[in-house]
Amino acid sequence: MANRDSLDRSSSDIALVAFSIDENSQGSKEFRNSLAGNEGSQCLAAGDESLAVAVDSVLRSDIGVNTLLTRLKQSIASAREFAAFLRKRSTLEEEHAQGLRKLCKNSYESARRPDGRQFSYGRNYEEIGRIHERMADNGIQFAFSLHQMHEDLNELATDKERGRKQLKQTGLGAEKRVQDAEGAMEKARMKYDGLAEDYDRARTGDKQSGRVFGLKGPKSAAQIEEDLHRKMLAADSDYSSKVRAAQSQKEELLNSLRPQAVSALQELISECDSGLTLQMQKFASFNEKLLLGNGLCVSPLKGQINIEAPQNRSMRDIVYEIDNGRDFNDYVASFAAKVGSKHGNIRYERHPTLLSSHQTSQSVARQPQATQNQQLPLANPFQNVSSQNVSQQPASSNQVQSGVYALAHGENPCAYEGPKQLRNGIPSNHGGPPHLPTPEYSSTPFEPSAQQSSVGQNGKHSTTLSAIRPVFGVSLDDLFQRDNSAVPMVVYQCIQAVDLFGLEVEGIYRLSGTASHVTKLRSIFNDDATQVDFRNPENFYHDVNSVAGLLKQFFRDLPDPLLTREHYPGFIEAARIDDDITRRDSLHANINSLPDPNYATLRALTLHLNRVQEHSSVNRMNAGNLAICFGPTLMGSSSGPNIADAGWQVRVIDTILQNTYQIFDDD
Repeated sequence: MANRDSLDRSSSDIALVAFSIDENSQGSKEFRNSLAGNEGSQCLAAGDESLAVAVDSVLRSDIGVNTLLTRLKQSIASAREFAAFLRKRSTLEEEHAQGLRKLCKNSYESARRPDGRQFSYGRNYEEIGRIHERMADNGIQFAFSLHQMHEDLNELATDKERGRKQLKQTGLGAEKRVQDAEGAMEKARMKYDGLAEDYDRARTGDKQSGRVFGLKGPKSAAQIEEDLHRKMLAADSDYSSKVRAAQSQKEELLNSLRPQAVSALQELISECDSGLTLQMQKFASFNEKLLLGNGLCVSPLKGQINIEAPQNRSMRDIVYEIDNGRDFNDYVASFAAKVGSKHGNIRYERHPTLLSSHQTSQSVARQPQATQNQQLPLANPFQNVSSQNVSQQPASSNQVQSGVYALAHGENPCAYEGPKQLRNGIPSNHGGPPHLPTPEYSSTPFEPSAQQSSVGQNGKHSTTLSAIRPVFGVSLDDLFQRDNSAVPMVVYQCIQAVDLFGLEVEGIYRLSGTASHVTKLRSIFNDDATQVDFRNPENFYHDVNSVAGLLKQFFRDLPDPLLTREHYPGFIEAARIDDDITRRDSLHANINSLPDPNYATLRALTLHLNRVQEHSSVNRMNAGNLAICFGPTLMGSSSGPNIADAGWQVRVIDTILQNTYQIFDDD
């Protein structure tokens, strides 16, 4: 009877488990109905009921949470990918806009230079630049918007990733607890079934198992049956408790934890997808705005009032307003005020030194050599002006011949005064260093020789010889070995003169000096550079532009350029580097490898040019303008391949000037 009661209790417990499972099934059905009512309404509204049933079956199953976690991971990855695209596109747009703005700035500077076209071309060219500036502003605004969208998407993805990790821990943890409870219940059931079968065999008298021996000897059938019954009851109690625990956890999972996790994951997926879609819509809108804005800059709508461009002209209209013929006429007419009055007819004038034939003959007898230096040669008193007077006025040839005949026979013909700008071989307006001879003009080019002589301003006789200590056309190494000075004297004197008198001269190193002044100053340095002192402006004719031209001429005449042909490829390769810091460091390394005279001369020149650019607000010579003037001069422009590298040469000098104290700080 006791055995029957225990079996009846086991049957009732099993019935209770079945009833509980049926209740759980009803709970899951209610959960399915709620999901179908809340989440699947859109699918049903679209008429795809089978799709809604499939979605509902997946969401309420054991794989529902895992499926949604994978879907949320895809949404986050897509958001991050589009955010990276926005970041790269923003960088490209910003670089393009900044480059366009820099191009406009350089174009303005080039258009305002006097060596470029002005008038209608200059005005309309600047207007085209302003259009590009507005396009650059649009690009910068577009890049800023993309950058902001990139940050918003990254923040959204980070937030959703954090929520995904939390829901993964809670949702999958609840699923695992239910699986563990069901596994424990299954083990308890298997143990319970095995003991029940053993007890049934022992009760019905099945002797297949044989006698059972215990510690105190063999057990009787009654003892065996009692032991099995006791073990079966314990297993039954354990199995029943495991079933109730599994029921409780599964009921909590189906009615609370799983719906909450599914709902939260769906909400995260929806927010992530909606945020990504919103940013993509903004991206499309910003692209349309950029293209439309640039289009309106290039070609405004007719009748539209634009505050930034009140003239409301398209780029086509601006270009068509350039009048080449009118620009040419306006340019030529601007020089009308500089046209001088016409000179009178060329006439023969008597030279003051030939006042009397008696004085002339005595002068010739006493000082024949001095007379040859002070007057025109006796053999032909018009040798110096034959290319000017005789060719321009053939009718005066008889006067020339009669003058020669009279002078040879001691008569006193009308003396030829010659051109007013020549007096004893020196210009009458001479205001520079004393004792500076000027070669006589003749029909053939002048070539100095040791036999030629001239008279200085003080009237004393002096002989014009070839260069004693030449400076121009001599290598820096030879000058250093000869003069024992790392920086040549001509460079030192020219830098000193410009520092004292030329820092505030507009266009210094860009405007050319007087060619005759440069020639005379060059001959002085070739004679003896140690006797030159440019602290007195009279010594360079008060013409600081000629001093600047002389300095550039010295560097152009060097047999090997200042930056040397050997290091030329290294400088050009360094100039091609886009990164400013890397380019500066590479140029610094090349400069450090220069020979000592070249390095010292480059350092002195760079520090001087840096002082010039510090006064660019007055002299209009910034680092870029100075680089244009000195690029080919310092790197060499005579050879063929160097011509194609003119832009890179300018960039080398500009980078050096922009980083003067970073390159030469420790010297």
